[in-house]
Amino acid sequence: MGKLVICDHPLIQHKVTLIRDKRTNTKDFRELVDEVATLMAYEITRELPLQTITVETPVAETESKIIAGRMLGIIPILRAGLGMVEGIVKLIPGAKIGHVGLFRDPETLKPVEYYTKLPTDVHERALIVIDPMLATGGSAIAAIDALKKRDCTQIKLACLIAAPEGVKAVQEAHPDVDIYLAALDERLDDHGYIVPGLGDAGDRLFGTK
Repeated sequence: MGKLVICDHPLIQHKVTLIRDKRTNTKDFRELVDEVATLMAYEITRELPLQTITVETPVAETESKIIAGRMLGIIPILRAGLGMVEGIVKLIPGAKIGHVGLFRDPETLKPVEYYTKLPTDVHERALIVIDPMLATGGSAIAAIDALKKRDCTQIKLACLIAAPEGVKAVQEAHPDVDIYLAALDERLDDHGYIVPGLGDAGDRLFGTK
C-alpha cells in the first residue's frame, strides 16, 4: 500500500485555515494555494536520490550533494489543479508539465477524460498529480488511470484537502501511489462536498460560480 502523508507543518496548517475561510477573496485564495503547494513540495520531494560531486568553494575543495538527475513531471487535473502548479515549479523549475482534463458525466456521475497533453518522455519521469481537493476520488483515479495507460509507473498524488472516502478509493484503485495531503477532513456530505472543506476550489481560484 502506498504511503499517506499529512504535511502538517505549522505554516501549512496556518495557511490552510486562511484558505478555508469563506471571507478569503480570490486573489488571497490563489496566493495561499500557491504557497501551500510550495511548502508541500518540500515533503513530496524528500526522497529524491542524491549524488556526490566535488565543488570548489572560495575557501576549499569539498564533496557535496546534488539531485541525481531525476526527471520529474507535474500533472495538474484541470482546472483546479492549475492553482498548485506554480507553487511546485518554484522549487522544481526543471520539471515538465502535463495536463489531464476531466468532466463528470451528468448521467453516470463518473469522470470522463476529455483532454490529455503530456511530455513525450512522460513514462520516464517521476510524476506528481495535483488537485486541491480529493473528494470521492473519482477524478484522481481517472487521471492516474490515464497516466498508467501511457506506461507511467512512478506516480504520486498531492492534494490540499481530502475526505477519508476519497483516500480509501484511491488506495484501493492504485495501491502503489503515495498520497500527500495538507489536511484530512471528516467526511463527504450528500452532495459530494468535503466537510468542513473549503467549498469549490476551482470557483474560488478563478472567481467563477
